[in-house]
Amino acid sequence: MRLSSMLLFSLASVAHVHAAPTVVSPQSDQTSVAVTIYNEDLALVKDSRKLSLGNGLSALSFRDVSAQIKPETALLRSLLPNTSLQVLEQNFDFDLLTPEKLLEKYVGQQVTVIKTNPATGAETEEQATVLSAQNGIVLKIGNRIETGVPGRIAYPNVPGQLKDRPTLTTQAQYKGPEQASLELSYLTGGLQWKTDYVAELNSKEDALDLSGWVTLTNTSGTAYPNAKVQLVAGDVNRVRDAIRPKTMMMRSEAMVADAAMPVEQGLLEYHLYTLPRPTTIAENQTKQVALLSAQQIPARKELVLSGADYYYQGQYRELEKTQKVQVFVQFDNKEAAKLGIPLPKGTMRVYKKDLDGSAQFVGEDQIDHTPKNDTVRLKLGNAFDVTADRVQTDFKSLGKPNQAPLYESAYAITLHNAKKEAVTVTVQEPLNGDWKILNASLPHEKTSAHQATWKISVPAESDVTLKYRVQVKY
Repeated sequence: MRLSSMLLFSLASVAHVHAAPTVVSPQSDQTSVAVTIYNEDLALVKDSRKLSLGNGLSALSFRDVSAQIKPETALLRSLLPNTSLQVLEQNFDFDLLTPEKLLEKYVGQQVTVIKTNPATGAETEEQATVLSAQNGIVLKIGNRIETGVPGRIAYPNVPGQLKDRPTLTTQAQYKGPEQASLELSYLTGGLQWKTDYVAELNSKEDALDLSGWVTLTNTSGTAYPNAKVQLVAGDVNRVRDAIRPKTMMMRSEAMVADAAMPVEQGLLEYHLYTLPRPTTIAENQTKQVALLSAQQIPARKELVLSGADYYYQGQYRELEKTQKVQVFVQFDNKEAAKLGIPLPKGTMRVYKKDLDGSAQFVGEDQIDHTPKNDTVRLKLGNAFDVTADRVQTDFKSLGKPNQAPLYESAYAITLHNAKKEAVTVTVQEPLNGDWKILNASLPHEKTSAHQATWKISVPAESDVTLKYRVQVKY
C-alpha cells in the first residue's frame, strides 16, 4: 500500500511539473553580466536578469546562454532578500534551429514539396515522407523514392525541442515578489584570452618601451553586452573532458582602449585582472584591450654561444664548423625598472627603429607567467656579424674496466666579430657528471653544477680564440 501511494505521489508530481507555467527570459531581461575568463578555453559567466515570476512551480527558460555551457555547473539563485528559489530539474537545449536539424526532426513524418515550373512560374505541391536525412535527403513521394531536394520543402511547424537560440530550461520552485531578480552562473567553453606584448628597443639597446594587449575571443555562441570582464592569469587545474568541436568562424575587431588600464589583484595563487570599463564581447568576435604601458625600462642585450653536454663523451668531427651565436634581450620586472607588475604569459614581439626612424621587427619569443621582481629573457634570433668556429683538438678515454667512464677532451673556440664595435660573447658549456677544467686560455666561472661560463670581449672586426681542456667523469 505504501509503495502504491509513493508511486501515485510521484506520478502526480511529474504531472504537476509538466503542467507548470512556462516563463521565457530573453536577453533583454538582462540587468548585468560578468565574465571571468581563464587561460585554457574556460570562463565563468554570471548573468543577472529581472523578470516576472509567479509563486510556486514554473518552467523557466533562460535564452541566449552560451552554446558551450557546461550544464552541470549551472547555479540559479535569487538576488532579492527574503525570497527562496529551488531548482528541481534543468535541461540545456543545444539543438539549434537550422535547415539540417529541422529536416532530421521530420524523419518518418510528412512534409510538403513545392515545385515551380520554370516556364510558367506555376507552383505545384506534393505530400512526401522523409525517409532519411543522413548525407542528403531521401523522400517517398506517392509510389516513388526520390533523393535530393526536388523543390522547396514546407514544414507544418517547428518541433518544440529545436530552439533558435541556446536555452537553459529549469523547473524551479519560487517564493517571493512577482518582480524577481535572478542570477544564473555557469562555466563555459568558447571564451578565451591571450596576451601580446610589443617592445621597442632604443638606439643604444639598453632600454625599451613596453605595451601589452589582451586579445579576447568569443566563439561561445552568444554575446555578452556591456559585460564586466575579468581575466585570470595562472594555470588552474581542471578535470578534463571531451571538447566539443567549434563550428563557428571568427571575425576580427580591434578595440582601442582609453588611458585607464586593467586593475590587478591576487586570487589564491593566481592573478586577476579587471578591465577598467564594461565591454561588449560580441558573438564570433575577437577584440583587443590595452593591458599595460611602460617606458624606458632598462634592458640588457646578450650574445650567447651554447655548447652541448654530449661533446665531452667522444670524438666529433661534425663540430668543426661555424656555429650560431644567439641574441637575447632581458629586463627586470621591477618597480625600480619602471615596471613591477605580474605579466601574464604571451608572445612578446620586439622592434627597433632604423636610421630613418621606422620601427623594424627584430624577433619575438614566448614568455611564461612572470611574477613581480622576476626577469624576462627573450631569444630574438641568431647574430649575423658575430659567429664562432669550434674545433675538438684532443680526446682521450681514461676510464678503466669496471670503473666509471672518464674522458678528457680539448677544444678551441674562435669567435669572429665583423661589427665596427666591440662585443661581449657569453660562452656556455654544459657539463654533466663530475668535471673540472684542467686549463683554459681565458678565465671561466662555474655558474652551476653543470655549466662553465666564459665572458669574452671581442674587439671590433677581430677574432678571439678560447682554448680549454676539461676532464669529465660520468
